[in-house]
Amino acid sequence: MENRLEINNLSVTTKEGKVVATDVSISVKQGEIVILMGPNGSGKSSFLNAIMGHPKYEVTSGSIKLGDTEITHLTPEKKAKEGLFLSMQHLPEISGVPLASFLYQAKKDLTGENQSMMDFYKEASNMAQKIGVPEEFLKRSVNKGLSGGEKKLSEILQLSILKPKFALLDEIDSGVDIDALKKVFGAIKILAEEGVGFILVTHHPNVLEYIKPNMVYVMKDGKVERVGGAEIIENLKEKGFE
Repeated sequence: MENRLEINNLSVTTKEGKVVATDVSISVKQGEIVILMGPNGSGKSSFLNAIMGHPKYEVTSGSIKLGDTEITHLTPEKKAKEGLFLSMQHLPEISGVPLASFLYQAKKDLTGENQSMMDFYKEASNMAQKIGVPEEFLKRSVNKGLSGGEKKLSEILQLSILKPKFALLDEIDSGVDIDALKKVFGAIKILAEEGVGFILVTHHPNVLEYIKPNMVYVMKDGKVERVGGAEIIENLKEKGFE
């Protein structure tokens, strides 16, 4: 039986009290792709960060459930262990820490598996080849010296290796050239077929050329104002958010 990520009537403020989301409900099951769109400043990024437990935000009402488990107020570390993954819009750089070492420790912490580094590297290398990301990324410092597009590919590689139940992707397609874009969405499709559920924030007007979402939500001023299928994106391409 597939797990479902249920976000029910979630309201979020910043620690200073600014309202960023009001009564937002989104449901996605493993293997599904949900797209979240909206004009700049509508609260999309803040909403994803709040789901993951970013300390800048406070959930004032509503709930987040992963399967039968209530995770609303868990720490980000515990939410990650329950199966959540957040790809932030602006990725941090960690000098001197190779991506392979970072992911080896992260996977060990998440799963409790005592896999050898050699076996892990072989697995990670195979995954990089599968999704078309250069294996050399594994040897480079985490996000250090990478272009914007390369950082997004590195993030997709991390996601592919850690295999969460659900991934929250904040503009994973922003600043990515056409070749990298195909790899990013190609990996998303592969992972969805393997059972990863996605909530994907995007401004990309041609996203339907790469993936077919199961559901589309449109946020404005911190509220969901439209819910439907891919036809919503076609409508937005013609008429915009107004």
